[in-house]
Amino acid sequence: MATAPIEPPQRLVSSLSGDPESPVRQWLDALPTLVQQRLEAWDLTLERVQAPGGRSSLVALVRQKDRSPAALKFPVPGRVSAHEGAVLEAWDGWGAVRLLRSDATSGALLLERLQSGVSLRSLPEAKALLEAAGTVRRLWVPAAPEHSFETLAGRTGEAVEALRTAGALTEAAGPLVDRALELRRTLPEGSDERFLLHGAFRQGKVLAGERAPWLAVGPSPVVGERAYDLASLVLDRFEDLAAGAGAAAAARRRVAKLADSLEVDRDRLRDWTLYRAVDTGVREVAVGDRQRGELLLEFAAWL
Repeated sequence: MATAPIEPPQRLVSSLSGDPESPVRQWLDALPTLVQQRLEAWDLTLERVQAPGGRSSLVALVRQKDRSPAALKFPVPGRVSAHEGAVLEAWDGWGAVRLLRSDATSGALLLERLQSGVSLRSLPEAKALLEAAGTVRRLWVPAAPEHSFETLAGRTGEAVEALRTAGALTEAAGPLVDRALELRRTLPEGSDERFLLHGAFRQGKVLAGERAPWLAVGPSPVVGERAYDLASLVLDRFEDLAAGAGAAAAARRRVAKLADSLEVDRDRLRDWTLYRAVDTGVREVAVGDRQRGELLLEFAAWL
């Protein structure tokens, strides 16, 4: 059992340093108590809190009663995080980290322990893309007719106003924003695919494991077409691709290669990639990372 005070990682604290009266800040303040309660309830021994960790969760490395290793995760409360346990349960370890236990009240997830320091980003780009494609393919299972997950139309629909507002801050991006808004309107209606998607898939979300070489973590589950998930993989390491010779042609080749390898329509993958690049790019500019944001917008223009 742990008796020492538990300190949330500074990266998580900094990312949530908003209104002290907000529910998320109140959750952050209560987090040390929540962790201690779950350690006691599940008879876990704390090894250490993972640092620097991420901006959307606290992860603690623990030992179970039988001394087997596990990871105790507390996602930042929200609608998406509320479904993380449900999607991991649906996948049941197929291509993704296995859920061992969950607690609806605290949002805690007890997960099999993976090698947090070894992701696909540690591999050369070509090998990483190959392994990522094989991993994401396993996650694409048909959603149950009465699923409780967010739909792709719903998720992107909520982003429209933010995209329009952020786009206004980048005058030169106007035509791209207009194109992205039009794609957002038409793309969800243009496919009848209803797959369970990771929603935030990228190389850094695939970690080395024991029972399988690579397993996905950190889903932001959504139901829709596969091209949406694959678009974020097209954008992975985009800075490296942009730094090379013939970057525009290389971006289009990446779209074609990933689409063909996973039997996804090339045009729809290109369009979803353009949408996601513009959406992310204008948001980056809005929060002050103009260099990264403008490079994403340039990537979108290449498509």
